[in-house]
Amino acid sequence: MTPFVYARADSLGDTIAAGAAPDSAFLAGGTELLNWLRLGIAGPARIIDISRLDGLDQVEALPGGGLTIGALTHLNDVAQHALVMRDYPVLSQAILNAASPQLRNLATIGGNLLQKTRCAYFRAEEQLPCNKRQLGSGCSALHGINDNHAIFGWTEDCVATQPSDPAVALAALDAVIVTAHRSGGRRIPAAEFHLLPDTRPESDNVLQQGELITAIELPAPAPRSAYLKVRERESYEYAIVSAAVVLEMDGQIIRRAALALGSVALRPWRLSAAEEQLAGAEIGDREALSTAIEQSFAEARPLSQNAYTIELAKTAALRAIERAARMPS
Repeated sequence: MTPFVYARADSLGDTIAAGAAPDSAFLAGGTELLNWLRLGIAGPARIIDISRLDGLDQVEALPGGGLTIGALTHLNDVAQHALVMRDYPVLSQAILNAASPQLRNLATIGGNLLQKTRCAYFRAEEQLPCNKRQLGSGCSALHGINDNHAIFGWTEDCVATQPSDPAVALAALDAVIVTAHRSGGRRIPAAEFHLLPDTRPESDNVLQQGELITAIELPAPAPRSAYLKVRERESYEYAIVSAAVVLEMDGQIIRRAALALGSVALRPWRLSAAEEQLAGAEIGDREALSTAIEQSFAEARPLSQNAYTIELAKTAALRAIERAARMPS
């Protein structure tokens, strides 16, 4: 671990000013950053503690409908909030499947989106060829152990996946990530927040140096929504594949569907072709649902050891659709 200067921010303005300095990092719950420091994945010269900033840890209804969630709200507080549980069950379920209760009591919703890949080559204590650790060094997983790696959107530069569970739910909900920065804040669609390796393989998301997530905004309520996570053990594990679904129903007919898969790419992967085909389908017609889902897998590209993920992902998407349809409207 490299030495660093620690500072505590007293206001949002001070935070933005301090974060603009080169080689600075923000500290919220610390459940990710401390691991990065230990493994040598990150070595900032200055760490700015934002955990006590006022006003960024609330869940509030928006005047025109929807919900705003402060970036410093702890995961368990989001998942167990009455409005989230009632109106956005997909997000509540994703969070409750995200980590152990102890971690959820400390980790923040904003920090969770900044998770780095769980690729074993990236997180190895002995530095191995990895373009995310050292650009230009290669990708060890491309021809190595890649059974839990990407089936969508990968390049020879990187075949890793993004592990966040809440990010998948937020992508399906068409949520917006609100930021603050010295040059002005932004409103970033959740589905576009994480970067694929064809853009900048060494980068994880679109944030600039010193740009801080301040809130996440959810659109109109989505009570018929659900999250399904497939993992090697039920107690606490990252997903092999996950599926988030938001439905609008007219009786037994799907009027609109939004589907996102997790742990299949370096960002939550929206199944756009399937969404189009699902409009007008009857929820009880499993063959029609499966055929619609199939449309989005023409672009799937399995690696040497993860072809099994394709069928697993299709099944997860189908079961998540059926689960969402059973939720009370």
